[in-house]
Amino acid sequence: MKTESKALLALAVVCLLWGTTYLVIKIGIVTIPPFLFSGVRQLLAGLLLWTVLPFLKQKVQLSWNDIIKQVLPGLLMIFLGNGVITWAEKYIPSGLAALIVSAMPIYVTAINFVIGKETSVGKQTIIGLLLGALGILLMFRDNLSDLSNSGYFWGIIASFAASFAWAIGTVYMKVNTFRTNSFVNSAVQFTSGGIALLITSFITEDYHGLSAISSEGVWSLLYLVMFGSIIPFMCYLYAIEHLKVELVSVYAYINPFIALLLGMIVLNEKLTWITGLAFMATASGVYFINKAHSKSRMKPQPLPLSLKKERGD
Repeated sequence: MKTESKALLALAVVCLLWGTTYLVIKIGIVTIPPFLFSGVRQLLAGLLLWTVLPFLKQKVQLSWNDIIKQVLPGLLMIFLGNGVITWAEKYIPSGLAALIVSAMPIYVTAINFVIGKETSVGKQTIIGLLLGALGILLMFRDNLSDLSNSGYFWGIIASFAASFAWAIGTVYMKVNTFRTNSFVNSAVQFTSGGIALLITSFITEDYHGLSAISSEGVWSLLYLVMFGSIIPFMCYLYAIEHLKVELVSVYAYINPFIALLLGMIVLNEKLTWITGLAFMATASGVYFINKAHSKSRMKPQPLPLSLKKERGD
């Protein structure tokens, strides 16, 4: 099989597996406290990744400075991002959680503009932001009657906060340079985020019902360790290495669609025409923002002044 075909297959795995995680989380936290569930998942994924690093021929040369640099995104993306989304799914439908998370690239663009990494906003970026805002408004519009339920309300707020934390972590990883490679970085992030989640679970959650953990909960946990963390992460890195970033970003449109569909089929979650519009608006917003970014990457960069002088410009 050609390298490009393997990369496309890896991308398909990413689209499918990451789309199923929201449903599996919903099933798993029925009998396992959400922070405990997420903490065990992420810590096991981290330990497993540490174990396979030698077989992947990845050198592990970590200083304390390297570790600290990766603990921060681990807290932002694994602890506050993934962990809080898991907690939120105790109160809101899995498809809605996926839909809220799908707007994450829009938050990244907004953060980059605020911190000055994007000094100009083109027409396509503005269209993307407006469509993303419309998608968010439609999400609220479709669930107004449920917002009177305090658990549902805080689940929605937590989902947006988790997405924003993940976006901050993403920007942090983009604007900083690291000595360590992506495999080692992820191992540190999984491990640190998992430990933070377990500490939070120990402080906030009640373990008296652990004797009633179902087999579905255990299988959900094992599924997420392998098929929600390790395998799709490896596939994602392979796809990024061998395919254009614009093509790989298609997973951002497919994941919420799979999550919404599975939530409706397996859990009988409500899927209305307004939910469909929210998905279309959000996906379109992400599309325009990705398109604007791809154009900016293709623009020729200005030559340094010293090189211009050498050329006689």
